Amino acid sequence: MKKFFTTLQNIWKIKELRERIMFTLALIFVYRIGAYIVLPGVMPEALEAATQGSGDASSLLGLINVFTGGAFNNAAIMALGVMPYITASIIVQLLGFAVPYFQRLQQKEGESGRKKITQITRLLTLAITLVQGGGYLKYIQSLGAVDPNIPQSIFWISNIIILATGTIFAMWLGEKITDRGVGNGISLLITIGIIASLPGAFAFEIETMLGDGGGGPILLVAEMAILFVVMMATVLIVQGVRKIPIQFAKRMVGRGAADMPAAGSRDYIPLKVNAAGVMPIIFAQALMFLPSTVAQFAGAGGPGSFLSSLNDFTSLPYNIIYFFLVVIFTYIYTALIVNPQQYAEYLKRQNAFVPGIKPGKPTADFIDSVTTRITLPGSVFLGIISIFPAIAAAFGVNVAFAMFFGGTSLLILVGVVLDTLQQIESYLLMRRYDGLVKSGKIQGRSTSRLQQIGSGM
Repeated sequence: MKKFFTTLQNIWKIKELRERIMFTLALIFVYRIGAYIVLPGVMPEALEAATQGSGDASSLLGLINVFTGGAFNNAAIMALGVMPYITASIIVQLLGFAVPYFQRLQQKEGESGRKKITQITRLLTLAITLVQGGGYLKYIQSLGAVDPNIPQSIFWISNIIILATGTIFAMWLGEKITDRGVGNGISLLITIGIIASLPGAFAFEIETMLGDGGGGPILLVAEMAILFVVMMATVLIVQGVRKIPIQFAKRMVGRGAADMPAAGSRDYIPLKVNAAGVMPIIFAQALMFLPSTVAQFAGAGGPGSFLSSLNDFTSLPYNIIYFFLVVIFTYIYTALIVNPQQYAEYLKRQNAFVPGIKPGKPTADFIDSVTTRITLPGSVFLGIISIFPAIAAAFGVNVAFAMFFGGTSLLILVGVVLDTLQQIESYLLMRRYDGLVKSGKIQGRSTSRLQQIGSGM
């Protein structure tokens, strides 16, 4: 504990780091204020009555509400949060795999290409926000939470503009946090939204467990222990890499010699066990929401039907299909972002090779086979994590708190926290202070030059 407080003191001593942390906290505070400013023309009392009990995080609307920190159910100016930006980023990323123009921007045009992609993502974010804003206002209107005394044309036009402005402002806040703060700004805003619902869910769980008919303090402690184990396992799988050793054939002379390794020196290619990250769960979750949408439009899916079971995240059919979708999408997304041929070409240019493997196609085939093998445990783990909230809910954990036992929420929390700690630790070590961990270091801040190519794919 003494070392922890010493580390906090060291963090405060570094002026640049202190200013970055304070800047980040200030912008997060501004973002959270926007989650409570209600749109003009919306009646808060009627909205609260209409959404009472509808914040089930197992539904699509409940999931959006979790990611926006409650702004969605509050009909706030930040109701859509940065979700349109996330959607636009995913679309642009997928286009980069399929459309040659976007491939050139991402891989060959360097900084200018990245700027163009950023501009395209922003424009697409605005277009998505205008569409989603209209749907959101229709949803608010269906709840009967709109003041009937306000002309509908004014209500729609003004609030669509406000919602679009709120999303663009949230996107701007995220970019400023990335540039002048600590951590990835967009991810931090989503994480703060998720964490905002944690205290209330945790307090309700304690009240339930210690109340009449609850499991008592022993079961509560056991529940916390299981949550801790799940989080540690998630950290291990997120940080896990398979290191493929490589060897350099010779040393460059002349300019740049200091940056090149000596002949016979070794390095490694870091292949992540979970290279796909949270994307497979997001894609699978999006597909699992389709049956309920189809049922609503078709008028099918009554109680006890197969479609209704697919709308219940605790049902057996839902979890079986969901698990296999996550596994399949993990393989697909890993195949898209990990390019063995690019690794092989990079090694060839650097006069490096994998010991025992011929350069060129044999190297690409070897890397591809290793990636395929390590993706299996990663995909199975993601599948288990994705259905773990349902398992927790089946054992009596309330739904709001069960969402922190796995799924998208847990992976985002772990990934963002590790990334932020990694940046803070780098500031400490640059100034010769002890890092945030007692021994070793947070994975990802590696000195390996091949980490750059590994993280870029």
